[in-house]
Amino acid sequence: MLFLSLVYDVYEDYISSEISRMKNLLESRGIMVGISESIDKNVHFLKLYSGEELTLKAHNTINIYIANILYGVAMEEFVNKELPSFLTDSYFFLKFDELKDIRERTIKVLTQEGTILDENMVYCINRKNNMKKKIIACLEENDEINIRGFITFRIKDLKEDIECILDKVVEAFMVEKEYSEFIKLLKYFVEIQESKIEEVNIFIKADGTYIIKDDKGEDILGRLTSDLSEARFSSTVSIEDMLISGLITNSPGKIVIHCADNCLNKELLETIKNVFCERVSYCSSCNTCDSLKHNSKI
Repeated sequence: MLFLSLVYDVYEDYISSEISRMKNLLESRGIMVGISESIDKNVHFLKLYSGEELTLKAHNTINIYIANILYGVAMEEFVNKELPSFLTDSYFFLKFDELKDIRERTIKVLTQEGTILDENMVYCINRKNNMKKKIIACLEENDEINIRGFITFRIKDLKEDIECILDKVVEAFMVEKEYSEFIKLLKYFVEIQESKIEEVNIFIKADGTYIIKDDKGEDILGRLTSDLSEARFSSTVSIEDMLISGLITNSPGKIVIHCADNCLNKELLETIKNVFCERVSYCSSCNTCDSLKHNSKI
């Protein structure tokens, strides 16, 4: 029983290899399909058969595999032929190197299965799934797909999702750029001033709270944040903000972070490391660290 025909004269190697991979994956799921392929004047005609009528579940599974293949074709076409000019026209205010970086990030997001790391990746994955749903709807309406026609006409239906992903990639890039410039400014400020405290030990308790001591074991949180007394009473200023500000103001010669695994705000540790660089070291085996691990008082 013939259930789908594909006609194509583009991306032949990719389509053929993906169809073959799909067949093997379907067979591993107990879905048996046959493939008939012929070529006429460089045009490939690929027909998919089943020995018996497919169940709705099997048909949906096949549509998902085919949609992934067509999605790959559409993204390859967009990346190769439209992405460079789109980036230049839409983000003309960015430098060449910045556009190059954004292009590489966009290609990675559009063409690879990304790990969910943050809300940006969740958003992009949802948009990619939305595109694939549109392709599945196309497959449900047609039992013959001309790949060139699909590229010419159907890719227009995917443009809104692609542009939304691009906007999200650029937004993330700009946030990273601003953060990088901010870190450079803080590093410069730290480097040009004299250290007011020789050593700061940041102890992180099991509940994520902090104890700040000097090399003599004296609590110096008050001293570290003495210039920020007014901000201390503001609900919009966190202890992490005060700690960073205090460290930058006092520019300690050495910062030791104890039990970093207990930290609930990894961005804090990253910022301290990026600003103070070689001044930062980590400890997880001193007597105080052992006490913290056992939730004892220090």
